[in-house]
Amino acid sequence: MTEKALSFHPLMGELLHENNTIRIDLSNSNFYLRKINLMDLNAFTDFVFQDLNNKFKYAIGGYGENRAIYARSQVFNMRDSVFRNIHLGIDIWSISGTPIFCPLEGKIHSFQDNIGFGNYGPTLILEHQLKGKSIYSLYGHLSRTDLKTWEMDANLKKGQIIGHLGTPDENGAWPPHLHFQLINDLENNKGDYPGVCGEVENPLYLKNCPNPNNWIGCTLLASINY
Repeated sequence: MTEKALSFHPLMGELLHENNTIRIDLSNSNFYLRKINLMDLNAFTDFVFQDLNNKFKYAIGGYGENRAIYARSQVFNMRDSVFRNIHLGIDIWSISGTPIFCPLEGKIHSFQDNIGFGNYGPTLILEHQLKGKSIYSLYGHLSRTDLKTWEMDANLKKGQIIGHLGTPDENGAWPPHLHFQLINDLENNKGDYPGVCGEVENPLYLKNCPNPNNWIGCTLLASINY
């Protein structure tokens, strides 16, 4: 089955469009982001959510984005204060507790709580069949309550609730959001896979982690077929 023939369930349970979603720029080129103390979670949250509370329900963006925000955590330190900075998924920012839905039928491959400042927190990886091959979808920064509901190899239906956005005290100390990523080859990883790579690694990782826009249900991002 080709991707064009597939019908994905909206990841957030509804289509994301100009009336409920705003694009957010967390790249190094964002002048306003440079003014934020990224170690101050409240300041970082205020920056991300400045247009959400009154105008929009979601903020979205990030695939292939070169970001400086990862210098806030040693999780992304490659060597000698050189930090991984290329984002390999798409982030969807909203309030904690917001449900996440399964975009395509599949099964639970693995899950774990990736504890630590700047890490994923509760993370779920699903396995799907696409074009006769396995492809994996990763959901990071979820709620610890969700961990109790997951079972290895459990089959999931398209449109089934699979998790909820976690709070900063459980999601790695981030403003509430979902990190959504597609992975062709998990390289024997379970419950975890890099969501950010270094610039030197960029071509290899972006090939293994294709743009997931078509899976989300969002009209604001350019359609990418791969």
